Amino acid sequence: MNDMTQISEAARTEAFTGQVVTDVAAAISGVMTTIGHRLGLYRAMAGAGALTSNDLAGKLGMHERYVREWLGNQVAGGYVNYLAGEDAYQLPDAHVPVLAVEDSPVFLVPALEVCASLWFDREKIESAFRSGEGIAWADHHETLYCGCEALFKPGYQTSLVSEWVAALDGMTERLQAGGRIADVGCGHGASAVLLAEAFPKSRVFGFDVHDASIETARCRAQEAGVADNITFDVAQAKSFSQKDFDLICFMDCLHDMGDPSGAARHAFEALQPGGSLLVVEPAAADTLADNINPVSRLYYAASTGICTPCSLSQDVGMGLGAQAGPAKLAAILEDVGYDSVRVVARTPFNIILEARK
Repeated sequence: MNDMTQISEAARTEAFTGQVVTDVAAAISGVMTTIGHRLGLYRAMAGAGALTSNDLAGKLGMHERYVREWLGNQVAGGYVNYLAGEDAYQLPDAHVPVLAVEDSPVFLVPALEVCASLWFDREKIESAFRSGEGIAWADHHETLYCGCEALFKPGYQTSLVSEWVAALDGMTERLQAGGRIADVGCGHGASAVLLAEAFPKSRVFGFDVHDASIETARCRAQEAGVADNITFDVAQAKSFSQKDFDLICFMDCLHDMGDPSGAARHAFEALQPGGSLLVVEPAAADTLADNINPVSRLYYAASTGICTPCSLSQDVGMGLGAQAGPAKLAAILEDVGYDSVRVVARTPFNIILEARK
């Protein structure tokens, strides 16, 4: 190996070392971001202009020394600006929707709770690598369930009714007149409650295999005042008994199922003629080569520790994964017998498909 090759290899190693240091810094700073949210630091800074560490600590009744060190981390990470001449700090307006507005579609702090659940479940995931066995949804740390609800809900609030359902021909009018909706894999009920609120003449049914999530969903419906037109039951995606639905939704969950084909087939049988299946899945292209980006990096990690183990813990255990892509999803739905499968919407984080009966 000549000197130039050695220099080139050393430069590449140095560059990659910097990349990993950046990743480690982001990982440990995720705890600081979560603390900033939970303690209201971001909210206190939002729209407040320049604040000293004493100003911010005083607003929240906190110890200035801790606040000052936290601000240093935020400045180093580019989350907060430092105004050296004033020894003050400012949260840029463009960062506010991401860090401080809980119903913003780009509010991403809850994603860190999902990350935390993987750390809590690390030994289970390591064991699964060796055994090939799955990890049931109910066997994860509780931070996963609340993190997923908080992460997905703002996007559903922004787009589910006004964009995704509206993209299905005639569906909005059908549900406004009074129809039947199923939310399969409903979790804590965020999407089901939104549908019940938007279509009070329709009847909404939420199904999930996780008992604790169904209990939470029932509480969410009571809190939202829609308990009269919504029902939550513990049921498998392949065995819920209700039928004659106008719309059946799989919200960020089809890839988690052991038998997505069987679930889609059961939904097909439960739909009325002319009814639609709405499938919301993580954003992905059809090949790994086209999924080399930060969003797919996030989803492949979540798929390794959460989605694929969940599927492998169930009957069939297809292990579809969170980055299956629209072509594979469409093939599954078409094989079941749906007449028309199309992508009706995309967001930076999701692809939305309709399959018609």
